[in-house]
Amino acid sequence: MKTKGALIWEFNQPWSIEEIEIGDPVKDEVKIQMEASGMCHSDHHLVTGGIPMGGFPVLGGHEGAGIVTEVGPGVEDLAVGDHVVLSFIPSCGKCPSCQAGLRNLCDLGAGLLLGAAVSDGTFRIQARGQNVFPMTLLGTFSPYMVVHKSSVVKIDPSIPFEVACLVGCGVTTGYGSATRTADIRPGDDVAVIGIGGVGMAALQGAVNAGARRVFAVDPVEWKRDQALKFGATHVYPDVEAALMGIAEVTAGLMAKKVIVTVGELHGADVDAYVNLTAKGGTCVLTAIGSLLDTQVSLNLAMLTLMQKNLQGTIFGGGNPHYDIPQLLSMYQAGKLNLDDMITRQYKLEQINDGYQDMLDGKNIRGIIRYTDDDR
Repeated sequence: MKTKGALIWEFNQPWSIEEIEIGDPVKDEVKIQMEASGMCHSDHHLVTGGIPMGGFPVLGGHEGAGIVTEVGPGVEDLAVGDHVVLSFIPSCGKCPSCQAGLRNLCDLGAGLLLGAAVSDGTFRIQARGQNVFPMTLLGTFSPYMVVHKSSVVKIDPSIPFEVACLVGCGVTTGYGSATRTADIRPGDDVAVIGIGGVGMAALQGAVNAGARRVFAVDPVEWKRDQALKFGATHVYPDVEAALMGIAEVTAGLMAKKVIVTVGELHGADVDAYVNLTAKGGTCVLTAIGSLLDTQVSLNLAMLTLMQKNLQGTIFGGGNPHYDIPQLLSMYQAGKLNLDDMITRQYKLEQINDGYQDMLDGKNIRGIIRYTDDDR
């Protein structure tokens, strides 16, 4: 079918809205009419080259929610009319990683940036006669998609699409970074560095896990104000101010858990994050740095002598097919505030405006909302 999508053709160029052609679903695939897509910072890394795909052009978008319109052979647990969320990490449940309980590290993820479909190894999208590389084999910056069933999670149809799309990446990643990877316990003091969509979800995870104090760090005053509304107890404009403030509040003990959710992770900043971490504490790096950045500033002696833990995480260390419905059920129960995380909604044609707003610190999360005009 022919539709449209937001593409980039080279690094550091604006998103271009143009015609694309998507193949019909084959074995183990479904076609989805997209209703909403989150605008995650990771898609901006495609523009800068921080996340280099296998080639150009690239179809962006990896947070999305929509309605199944067609199913291919071999799809048994999904049907036409189902409301679904797209998980940016496929989860087959059968590979060695999934069998070991690492569903967020499913072996199918090895091909996420290479563009070839899980189902048959072909390129399922074309533009201007060229193969298109969809972000994490999804490409939610289009009103339609065809995707492998391992990336599709059925949800309660009563949940608004603009809310549901957030749990495809940002909310699940942030919340799980707090409750799973950091393993926050009641009474822990917690610092969250960077209050965007992922950081605000991590903050809520810390509050729900019973953190005693939650220190939120962000250079944008408006975001710091929002963090207080979401449950932060103290806010700071930068890591230096946080270091002094947290030391004073905790009598020098520092934060038992530190979660780093900045828009772009730089190796030169890692030691500063670890300095916020208490003896025997854990610093979780949820933020993504450039795949080309291999230089890290870290006092190895202090890491050893203070017995600190430096931990990476993806998708919050969770299971997409379990965590996505679970978090949405918490939203329905009033235990997770997703409505107020949506700052602005945009049309697909406004995508460049939306990302500029993100870079300017105006959004917790921007949403692309598709309408009949996009079909």
